[in-house]
This record gives sequence, structure tokens and C-alpha cells, in this order.
Amino acid sequence: MSLSPSQRPESRKPVVALIFGGRSSEHEVSCATAASVLRSIDRSRYDVLPIGIRKDGRWVLVADDPEPLQLTAGRSPEVSGDQAVALPTDPTQRSLVVLEPGAPPRQLSEVDVVFPLLHGPFGEDGTLQGLLELSDVRYVGCGVSASAVMMDKALMKVVFAGNGLPIGPYTVITDKAWRRDSAACLDAASALGRPVFVKPARAGSSMGVVRVDDPADLRAAIESARLHDPKVLVEAAVEGREVECGVLEGRGSDAPRASQVGEIEVADGRHEFYDFEAKYLDGSARLTCPANLPDAVRDEIRELSVRAFEAAGCEGLARVDWWYRPDGSLVLNEINTMPGFTPQSMFPVVWAQAGLDYPSLISELLELALDRRVGLR
Repeated sequence: MSLSPSQRPESRKPVVALIFGGRSSEHEVSCATAASVLRSIDRSRYDVLPIGIRKDGRWVLVADDPEPLQLTAGRSPEVSGDQAVALPTDPTQRSLVVLEPGAPPRQLSEVDVVFPLLHGPFGEDGTLQGLLELSDVRYVGCGVSASAVMMDKALMKVVFAGNGLPIGPYTVITDKAWRRDSAACLDAASALGRPVFVKPARAGSSMGVVRVDDPADLRAAIESARLHDPKVLVEAAVEGREVECGVLEGRGSDAPRASQVGEIEVADGRHEFYDFEAKYLDGSARLTCPANLPDAVRDEIRELSVRAFEAAGCEGLARVDWWYRPDGSLVLNEINTMPGFTPQSMFPVVWAQAGLDYPSLISELLELALDRRVGLR
């Protein structure tokens, strides 16, 4: 479906399909990300085709207008529309197909690269990436395996530990284990001490995350997380500062590149941790970049972030999240393969501080994807 740069006529700009929305609980966040990209992508270099995935999973054409996709405290955006669109499953075909009731399928446009702006399951987790791989479609970001494993926080920790990266204590509660012996699961969680953080294993944007200070509240927190994902992670709280580093794939055979290091603080006391409201709605989160850390610590974070990126098999981009503890040690929290991507989100902020502004960052990601060969890599 996609042309290599050498095959594309020089007179035609690359067509970028932005795919956003989706079936996960992060649908609204994905819409907000799409609004930012639509507003900032370099139209002199790329033609843009917005494609939304409704909450029921239907793919539809969406107007090229960022305003309805804005996320605010008073409005939650949602993909709507009935003009269905489909990717061809034949790798020799390059055109999207519009499916209209009572009419034959209609070819819409050739697409050179897809920019998946989906957060959470059914998009960020390797499912969309697998579909695109089947059709030989070039796309921004990590491939199937890295997307799937980094979406699953339990598997993520296995990869980190296997590569000698520092992680904190945790336990995993699968659906079968909870239904078979919830008491044993509670005992394993209680053994981590207090407080703990209970979270869905395969969700983001702090969806379903609960801080538990009293073991008596553990069961309710686990049941709350299970509303988002039947697989649950319980982590011992780590005392420390929350710092983050962006990583970009290198061009060609070049090594990955690390950004500046940023720090997140929830400033006004309304939140116990960096939850959904603090991230997106009420402005209580404060992002500081570069983080006020010793130079040697910033260098260590950047070096370890690249190491984590490579250990996970990431491509394109990732945000690597750390805890910097009072004793000077680092604990790796997670890798996010499609981080928040508004201009105010940490990933664009840390790259802006490294000299790559938001429109240029979008272009760099698209060029990395256009240069990538299809098939096994």
C-alpha cells in the first residue's frame, strides 16, 4: 500500500494517514493527540488524511479539522461519522477504500505512511501494527513485538529484568488467578508493603490506576483496575522524583538518540499522583525541562533510556519513565511506545529542549517511517 521514497513521484507529496480514536478507554486522549498533529503537521511537505476509529471499532473518514477533537475539562471528544473506510489487504494495492451503503467500493487515495495516534489496547499494543505489516504499509513507531510487550506492563518488567535494568518490586494478578484464589492474590499484593499502586496491566494515561494505603482497600482497587483489563499489576510505591526521557530511532544504522530529561510534579496538592485529571484536565501537573538534576544523573538517564529502547526492540519513538530516588539510584518505571503527543506533553517538550520543535518532531517521525523497509527487519 505504501511507496518507497524512490518509487514515489517527486511531484507528489507523501500522503499521511492519521489514525486515531479507537476502542480503548483512551479514545478521548487519542483524539486530543490527533488534534495537535493536525494543527502542526507541515502541510508544505505532507498531504494529510484523517481516519477515525469509533468506539465500536468502525473506521470512518473524519474532517481535517482539529477543533472537534480538542479535549477540555468540559468536553470529551469522540470519533463519529458513517463513511466507512478500509485498508486493502493486498500488499500490491496502495489505495484506501471507501465503503458506502448501496454503492460499490470506491478508491480514495494512495497512502505512503500511516501515523498511528492510538493510545492503549486495540491500537498501541501491536494489533494495528500487525494489520499494517500484513499489507506492507509503512507506519510511524514501534513494530508488533515491541508495541505488544511494552503495552503489557507485566511482560515489560520481564524484559527489563532480563536485560539488567533496575525495576521495583511488583506482582501480577491474572484473570484466572483472581477467579481461582483471590485471597492468595491479595496476600501477594499485601506482601509488597504500603502504599502500593494497582493498575491495569495493559492501559495508559493512568486509566484505572489506584493508590492503596490500607490493605483493606486492595480488593476494591483490583476490581476497579479489572474494569479496564482483567490482568492487573500491583507495584510497591517507589519514593522518588518522576523523570522522563524521550528516545528517537537513529537514521539508517545510527544509534538511537536521547532527548533532554524532564521532570513531572503534581504541584497543587489536589492529586496523590500524576493521574488522568492532572495530566489532561485541570492543569495541576508541572513539567520541568531540563530537570534539576546533576549533569551525571541526566547523562545516566539518557544512556539507560537508549539501552531500554534497544532492549525492548523499539523503533521510531518511545518515552522512558524513571524514578530518581533520594539515594541517587534510578528505577525504571515503564516505556511508552506512543506517548502523549500534544505540544504540552512531556515527549514533545523534552525534544523541544533538545532543539527539535513540535512540527519538526512530527516530520522526523514521518521521515523515519518512510525510510523504513517493509517486512521483517
